[in-house]
Amino acid sequence: MRASARLLAVAAIVVLLSAVLRILPRSATITGEAHADSRASIPALTTIRYAIAKDESPIREIVQKYMDARDRQDTQALEALFTADADQLVSSGEWRKGRDAVVRGTLASSRNTRGQRTITVESIRFLSKDVAVADGRYELTGLTGGEARKMWTTLLVIQTPDGWRITAIRNMLPAPPAPLK
Repeated sequence: MRASARLLAVAAIVVLLSAVLRILPRSATITGEAHADSRASIPALTTIRYAIAKDESPIREIVQKYMDARDRQDTQALEALFTADADQLVSSGEWRKGRDAVVRGTLASSRNTRGQRTITVESIRFLSKDVAVADGRYELTGLTGGEARKMWTTLLVIQTPDGWRITAIRNMLPAPPAPLK
């Protein structure tokens, strides 16, 4: 129970810090200096904002490695990209829990639907120096009958002693807008 409370407290702090950092001006420098019309007067938080910002290339690389391993149907390469407790919620509603289920489901999905998959990363946000969220357009083309599926995907990636690893994937197939009243 104590561990759960601690985890909730950490999550609340991360959410709060994220909200505070979002309102700071992008023009602030690492020393905390800002334009005169800025709302920021807390140099320490400005410093944190820029200390958190990291090189996005390792995140983009792991997304590409995921796509490449999936295309090759390479079980070992896929396993190496995920944490043991990884999970994936796919657009059909299936929730794959654990690395083995994620890899098994990923490979089966690729075999069953065929086609070409691409993820175009649109944004990366570092929640901390060791946690990043990557959002991208996820497209499947060349499906039966020439169909294509255009979705969104979000990957939660964490830094481990072995490098960056995917710990969660959420795929979303946009629904048509709800009818107006």
